[in-house]
Formats: sequence, C-alpha cells, structure tokens
Amino acid sequence: MEKLVPLHHLHPPLQNPLTHKPIKTPTSKLYLDSHSSDDSNVITSLTSVKMMHAQMIKLPQKWNPDAAAKNLISSYLGFGDFWSAAMVFYVGLPRNYLKWNSFVEEFKSSAGSLHIVLEVFKELHGKGVVFDSEVYSVALKTCTRVMDIWLGMEIHGCLIKRGFDLDVYLRCALMNFYGRCWGLEKANQVFHEMPNPEALLWNEAIILNLQSEKLQKGVELFRKMQFSFLKAETATIVRVLQACGKMGALNAAKQIHGYVFRFGLDSDVSLCNPLISMYSKNGKLELARRVFDSMENRNTSSWNSMISSYAALGFLNDAWSLFYELESSDMKPDIVTWNCLLSGHFLHGYKEEVLNILQRMQGEGFKPNSSSMTSVLQAISELGFLNMGKETHGYVLRNGFDCDVYVGTSLIDMYVKNHSLTSAQAVFDNMKNRNIFAWNSLVSGYSFKGMFEDALRLLNQMEKEGIKPDLVTWNGMISGYAMWGCGKEALAVLHQTKSLGLTPNVVSWTALISGSSQAGNNRDSLKFFAQMQQEGVMPNSASITCLLRACASLSLLQKGKEIHCLSIRNGFIEDVFVATALIDMYSKSSSLKNAHKVFRRIQNKTLASWNCMIMGFAIFGLGKEAISVFNEMQKVGVGPDAITFTALLSACKNSGLIGEGWKYFDSMITDYRIVPRLEHYCCMVDLLGRAGYLDEAWDLIHTMPLKPDATIWGALLGSCRIHKNLKFAETAAKNLFKLEPNNSANYILMMNLYSIFNRWEDMDHLRELMGAAGVRNRQVWSWIQINQRVHVFSSDEKPHPDAGKIYFELYQLVSEMKKLGYVPDVNCVYQNMDEVEKQKILLSHTEKLAITYGLIKMKAGEPIRVIKNTRICSDCHSAAKYISLVKARELFLRDGVRFHHFREGKCSCNDFW
Repeated sequence: MEKLVPLHHLHPPLQNPLTHKPIKTPTSKLYLDSHSSDDSNVITSLTSVKMMHAQMIKLPQKWNPDAAAKNLISSYLGFGDFWSAAMVFYVGLPRNYLKWNSFVEEFKSSAGSLHIVLEVFKELHGKGVVFDSEVYSVALKTCTRVMDIWLGMEIHGCLIKRGFDLDVYLRCALMNFYGRCWGLEKANQVFHEMPNPEALLWNEAIILNLQSEKLQKGVELFRKMQFSFLKAETATIVRVLQACGKMGALNAAKQIHGYVFRFGLDSDVSLCNPLISMYSKNGKLELARRVFDSMENRNTSSWNSMISSYAALGFLNDAWSLFYELESSDMKPDIVTWNCLLSGHFLHGYKEEVLNILQRMQGEGFKPNSSSMTSVLQAISELGFLNMGKETHGYVLRNGFDCDVYVGTSLIDMYVKNHSLTSAQAVFDNMKNRNIFAWNSLVSGYSFKGMFEDALRLLNQMEKEGIKPDLVTWNGMISGYAMWGCGKEALAVLHQTKSLGLTPNVVSWTALISGSSQAGNNRDSLKFFAQMQQEGVMPNSASITCLLRACASLSLLQKGKEIHCLSIRNGFIEDVFVATALIDMYSKSSSLKNAHKVFRRIQNKTLASWNCMIMGFAIFGLGKEAISVFNEMQKVGVGPDAITFTALLSACKNSGLIGEGWKYFDSMITDYRIVPRLEHYCCMVDLLGRAGYLDEAWDLIHTMPLKPDATIWGALLGSCRIHKNLKFAETAAKNLFKLEPNNSANYILMMNLYSIFNRWEDMDHLRELMGAAGVRNRQVWSWIQINQRVHVFSSDEKPHPDAGKIYFELYQLVSEMKKLGYVPDVNCVYQNMDEVEKQKILLSHTEKLAITYGLIKMKAGEPIRVIKNTRICSDCHSAAKYISLVKARELFLRDGVRFHHFREGKCSCNDFW
C-alpha cells in the first residue's frame, strides 16, 4: 500500500475537456524530490512525469514518498492525465481524511471528472487491490457527490464482509450517502443500527436531519445525545438553536442554553450569536439582550444580531441606541449593520426613513450593496417615487447590481407598482438570470393593470422556456381578475389550478378575497370566504385582515365581531396587522370603544396602528382624543408620516380645532421634514371654510405650491353651502364641473345653494347642463342591519315592505319631537313648493326611515346603527338628536364623510359638520 503504483497500470492521459490540449504545469520547473533540485529532476512534459515515476519505483529509498506522491498527483493533473493522478492517490499516497478533501478539490479545479475517481477505484478493486477504511470512505463520499447509488450499495456490502461497517468515519460516510441518494429514513436506519454510536455519529445524524428540514427529529436526537452523556460539536449546537428559532421551540432552546452553560461554552461567540437570534425569533428580546450583555468578547456579528433583532421586531429606538453604542466601541458598524436598519425600517412601514438611512450610510462612507438596494427599491416602490426609482436603477446599472436576481426582481416590482410596465418589461428582458419570482412579478403586474392578454402571453412564454408556472403565478392572475371586478373569472382560475396538479391554498383564496374587496365587491369577499371554509382551507392572518377590511367598508359590526372571535380561536389576535385591521373595523362600524380596547392591548404597536387609532377618533369628531394619541405616540418614540398628519388634520377639521390644525400643518415641514400633499391642504381648506374663514381658505388655495384638484374645490364648495357664500361657490363649482364633469354631487350642492336664495332660474339652468352632459343624480340610500339581515332604504327603488308601519311610527315620533322643540328645517328641500309639501318630503329621507325601522324592530336600549352613502342633511341631523332624547337610545350614523354619535339629544360632532 505504501509503494507507488507500477507504470504499466497507468492509462493514457485524458485530455482536458475545456481545451482539448494537455494542461501545462503552473511552473516551468517542477522538482519531484523534496531533497533535490538538480535539473535531472525537472518535469517539462507528461513523458518526463512518467520517467520520473519509473525512477521512483526503481529507487524508492531516494524519495520522500509522501511529498513525491503529492507532486506526482499535481503533475498528472497539470498535464490532464486524470486517470494516473487517481491511481497514484489510491495506491501511492498515505491517506487521511484531510488529504481526501484537498485531493478532490485539486482534482475538480483541474477540470477532472469525479467519475474517473470511481472508475479507477473499481478497476483496482476488481484486480484484487486491498484497500483500507480511508479509501472506502473516499469512494463512498465520491458516490454521494456524483449520485452513483448502485456503486455505493456495493461498497456498503463490501464493508460488511470485511468488518469495516463499524468504523465511525465509514458510518458517517454511509449516512451521508444514504441521506442524499436514498432518503433520510435510510440514513437514520444506518445510524440506529450502530451499537453505542460515538459522538461523531450523533452529530452527523442530527445535522443530516436538520439539513433535511426534519427539525423536530433533529432536536429530539440532540436531546437523546445529551442523555447519552456525549458532547455535541459547536456547529451542531448552532444548527439545533437555529432549528428551535424556526420552530418557535422556546422551551427546548432554553434547555440547550442550559447545556451551553453546563459545558462552559457560554463564552463562545459562535454559540452566543445564534442564541441571540433564537430568542429574538421567539419574541424574547429581553432574554436575547441578556445573552448579549453577558458576552465578554463580542464580534461585529454579535452587535448585528442584536441590532437586527430589535429592528426586525419594530423596536427601532433600541436598534438605534445599540447602533450608537457600537459606534462608540472599539468595533464599528459594517454594511450588514446598515442593512439591518434599512430592512427593519421598511418592514415596519417607515419607508421614507429608509431613504434617509441610505443617505446617512453613504455619508459615512459605506457603499450600498445588493441587499441595501433591495430594501431601498422596495421602499421606493411603496412610496411611489418613480423618478427616484429610475435614479436608483441607474446606480444599480453603474455598480453591476443588475446581475443580482433579487435586485432585478425588486426593480421589476418597483416599476410594476409605479405603473410603468414598459420599464418593468425592459428590465425583465435584460435580466440574464431570470428566476420564477421575476416572471411572477411581471405576470402579476400585467394582471393587476387589467392587461390579461399580456399576462397570458407571458404565461405561454414561460412554458416555452421550460419554466412551469407555480401557484404564485396563478395567484397573481386570481388577484388581478378579482381586483378588476371579474370575480367569476378569478374563481374559475382558482379551480383551474386543480386540473394543473396544483392545490389552491390559503394564499390563493386570500388573493380572491382581497382583490374583490379592493374592487369594492366586499359582499363577494365574504361569500368567497364562506366557500373557502367549505373547501376546508383554514384562514391565515392575511385573509383575516382582508375580511376585517371588507367588514369595515360595509360597517358590518356583527360580522366583524364574528371574525374577531375567529382570529382569537386561531391565535391571530397577537398579529399586529390583524389587530390594526380590527381597530379600523370597529372604528368604521361605530364601535370606537372596542377599537380603543384592541389598540391598548397591542404590545408592539406599529406606525399603522397609531395612525388607525388617530383616524378612528377623527371620523367621530373627537379631535382632542386624537391629539392625545398623537402625543402619546411621540413619547414612545414613534415618528409620524404623511398618513399620520392626514388623520391628525382630519381630526382637527371634524372638531373645528383651527389653532391646532395650523400648528400641526406648519410642523410637518419644520419639525418632521414631511412635505404637505393635496390631502393635507384639503383638510386645511375644509377646516378654515367650515369655521367660516372662507377668505383664508381662498388665500390658501391660491398660495399653495400644488395645483388644486377636485377635493380642494369640493371642500370649498361644501363650506360655501354652509355659510351661503355664492361668490366663492360659483368659482369652485366652475372648476369642479371641469375636473369632474360627471359628478352629480357638485351640481346638487350648487342647486341647493341657489334654492336658498330663491334663484330658481339658475337652478333650472344647472338641471339643463346636467341633462346635456348626461349626468344623472346619484342614488341616495341608507341601510340598517337587523338580525343578520340588511334592510336598504332608497329614494329610487320600490318602498320597503314595512313602509306603512315605518311612516306611521315616524309621524307619531315627529309629533313627540315637536313637543320638545323640534322644528323641521324646510330649507333642506331645494324645490319650489309650499312648506307643507316640503315637510312631507323631509319625512321620506332615507336615514329617518332606517332609524325608525330600527326603533320598531330592535330591542329596547340596543344601539341603532345606520349607514348612509351621502352627507346627512341638517334636518335629519336635528331630528336624530331629538329621537335619541325622546326614545333614550344611542344612534350611530355613518354618512359619506364621518360618524355621528347621537346620545341624550346631543351629537359627538358638536354640530361642527
């Protein structure tokens, strides 16, 4: 075994498959004898290698066998004679497991095929050469690499015959072979057949199971290994901790932490870092911080693990605090640190802050990498900053990041979400390595835009290029159809996936539910959810969130409560997105008390949670309460965004808080560097106008840096109707007729104002304009839900079946109200008729009918909730206050703008609406 192989066993050299020429040795002179350097020993060709090999066989005492064999292998590989190199390795080299690894790497780097290694092994074995356990280990590992399953089985049989099967290293090689070539069960069987396995085998078995994603089995094996009083390797402990983090197995992880302490490994940085990560993934940041604080020697990865944990879970202030501590230590932040902050801020909704961090990071001298660019592009995508996205695209091209498939996919996604499908297609066409995610992103982009022919063209192209559309591809189509109101087509695609061998999952159904809700088909969303349950598909947090949004849009309080119960039963109540959707649902379903309860129970509130609660108070006209929440948000260190100020200014607008409104509007730029948008100016125009400051509202419109849109002029026109200002109203109306020629509400508002001044000719002229433009009056309706049934009252549809009872009750109610001082406001009837007729018309207002029906059908003391699609008139507002007093009932009325909560003769809006 120690002798070099005789020359006649060597085969002719195999040519390098890349060049078809013998590969030259890397140096012009090669000395085989480690003790000599005379020119007689110089290797210049394959022939000289063979000659020198012959000399070594004839005069073995002259050569250092170990060094000579290694040089022979390198020489044969250098000249492309892979067969001879393998022969020397098997027969002439004293082997160990380290030399096996270096031989394989050298063999592969010389463009040699590992199949040759196995062919040489089979030839030598067939000629009766007796090998030791190391060679069999080499052969098994090679079989594993090239997936030669039958030769591996033959070697196993040979090992049993020769009694080598109890060798621990061979057992490890066998486990690897069976694990990769025959499945994990066979590998575990090899392990369990070994009596009293040593620590090396335990470690191998654990890692094999964890690599195959059999996390529970891997952790269980680790526990059994502890009972065998064997010590696990550090790498094994790290892998087990990672598995505990993925599974959420906190108790098991704590036991492993105890194991680390018992064996004095708690000072090992390579173990402490995964401990931090494991505790963080289980939501135990306090324990993660304890591990971090207890570390005597931290490396940059330790700091990054802790900063990443804070950022990922939304504790951004703590992440920054630790970042500053790192800056002042001996170590400094690296690109990974910055990337943790970028991804954490994006994940928790601070998209504009992502761009600020990028700027600061570059100022510190760090060049963004592909990971940085992915977070930045995602933030730009959500913000809708197309021009900035194009600049970032240029940076990506200049720095060669476009080769990164994740960056390329993020670019496609950015262009898709910014409605630039031409650019998205161009990026896609230029991508060298297109993965399924890139295809799916573009298919979804076309589908979301309603360009279904282009989406189907891409699907056909995918199949032509050998890429099979997966469930994500079809989910994008389902979502697109649903978003464009094609619920039947979306459902058909969902069922079509079954015939393609795919199983629609909860994501597929959520795409259908969410898309329908976005299209305004909220009732369809609820129907699809019922079908999803019939199919036996369990909802996830995303589907629950979509359903809650549908309930919020319809103000279906009872249905929303049922979904709240469902989320509790399924353990989704701790999900911050579900909790935020619950706040929104309860707020828009006139149950602000429940919304506030949910808000208070959220432990890790996101910016969206704060914004939702502020808006909840805003739509009820509770401005001071909204400001209180905003102040609390600032105290805990959560920074506001543009949406926060929209909610805050809406609260000031609905409460008549002029001073506070100006204060927060001015602070947007001065204190928070947030540029006001049209919606912020709209709030200010509405606030000033409704308070009677029409001149100030007019000045603001003409001095604002943005071109006023329909919302701005609409806010001014609404204020002019309240304060009966025809001058400004006519200017606002002219602009609205140009911007929204088909919106009947603008014509109606102006006609109402003309009727107040008895300008009937101007009213008739507007009617003629409406008729000429083909503008129809908007259908006015109100509805109330009683015992799971929705009752709709509309001026344009046939009367309610119980109309007689309703009008009888309403006449009696008005009589009682008049005794307490109610006077019908006939100015709300904008028609040229006598006062008696006007009072009759006031009785037919849909919200009065819905409230009265609630009084008839609902239990005494039960709050009445009515939804109306247009703004409530002043007479109905006054009547609702008297009804709440006469009947001692709480009334909640959601009109087209806000909520009114009537109780004991008063309204939550304080008559500022």
